[in-house]
Amino acid sequence: MAIYDLSGKNKYYTLYTRIRDDITAGRYATGEKLPAKRALAADLGVSVVTVQLAYEQLLAEGYIFSRERSGYYVEKIDVCPHSGGAPEPRRGEQTSPNSQYVLDFVKGSTPAELFPFSVWAKLMRRVILDCGGQLMERVPCAGDGVLKEEISRYLYRSRGITAPPDRIVIGAGAEYLYGVIVQLLGRNRLFAVENPGYGNISSTYMLNGARVAPITVTDAGISPGELKSSGADVVHISPAHQFPTGVITPASTRSQIISWAEEAGGYAVEDDYDSEFRLSGKPLHSLYSLCPGRVIYMNTFSKSLAPSMRLGYMVLPQELMGRFMELFSSVASVVPLFEQRALAEMLRGGYFERHISRLKSHYAGIRRLTLETLKSLGASCEIFDTGSGPHLLCKFPQAPSDEAIKSGARELGVNVRCLSDYLLAPAAGTERTAVINYSGVTAEQIYALRKKLK
Repeated sequence: MAIYDLSGKNKYYTLYTRIRDDITAGRYATGEKLPAKRALAADLGVSVVTVQLAYEQLLAEGYIFSRERSGYYVEKIDVCPHSGGAPEPRRGEQTSPNSQYVLDFVKGSTPAELFPFSVWAKLMRRVILDCGGQLMERVPCAGDGVLKEEISRYLYRSRGITAPPDRIVIGAGAEYLYGVIVQLLGRNRLFAVENPGYGNISSTYMLNGARVAPITVTDAGISPGELKSSGADVVHISPAHQFPTGVITPASTRSQIISWAEEAGGYAVEDDYDSEFRLSGKPLHSLYSLCPGRVIYMNTFSKSLAPSMRLGYMVLPQELMGRFMELFSSVASVVPLFEQRALAEMLRGGYFERHISRLKSHYAGIRRLTLETLKSLGASCEIFDTGSGPHLLCKFPQAPSDEAIKSGARELGVNVRCLSDYLLAPAAGTERTAVINYSGVTAEQIYALRKKLK
């Protein structure tokens, strides 16, 4: 492998683009093994985490594949000798090397037919008529006051969270807000992240110049002991439903995290990414409600409406809200007022909650069909499902490896990833476990898979 120049700030992304471009240019043969992470990190003078993140991005986009206990290998890619390399990936976009899957348990986008197009069109027309020329005005840095009022009311109705509108910040999606958090807290902070976890979280923090420390996720959420010993002073967690393990953080662990934050003078970022889709029982008590002074609560509308709707929000402690205004008061909001007002109308008129109710009914049906299909596999499959969001785990104890699970799924026309694909650092207990993300799946696709299994 070539020795790449990674002297710039975004080392992980630079390494990813260099390897990707070499693969698409045909400089690596199909099936060629990439260097081991530690060996490449030593050769390039970077951390193992940097190489791991680059390989994860390549794996996610289908440029390479993994073999358990063996390493990473180059996928078969059609080479275009006259191209200048592959196009830059969009943040957060999950792509697949094969569009002919019968069933995709990775993509995770809500089926387009479930989006309330007619309602959204009606609300946009209403906003144009009611607001007129006001839509051309500059939007304050923290977002439109009308939308913040409606989000405040919605959080109280749906989650029991008391969030004053003047402590809410509107942003262009989760990754944008992660970057704002780094600027608020400082790049000198060490950010603890869940391991296994959603790779975009750690990679975005690193792209913004912060350091990250992976903390093992156990059956009781992240390890408080490991968090304390890590030296981190910020932790990013999803206590209501961790991705990809599905673990719900119990009250005892939550209290220990709060105690750690208060003692260390640190902060917890509560990422409530799919809290609307708890399919059994009531919504869980938020970490923010336990300690508003040490918790940054955040959520987006990507899961509930569409990934293309780059609109999210966070609720800041009073101290950090003051810091935000110091840093950003001269900057306009990055989200157009038109979209903010339309969403405000959706929340105000009850349209959003009716949409969520329909989605939950849809997911409940898909979950039932998915569980029935997995249970038909018999003892070869052990299911872990908390009913807290549109994904679950399926362990195959007799499978020879994670790659064998994914390869067998591909033969059936199914795209799936394993827990090991989301590791930032080695962690025990993640072997032979598939992540079944059914949020982008239809009943017809599940029935098509059942026919293949007969």
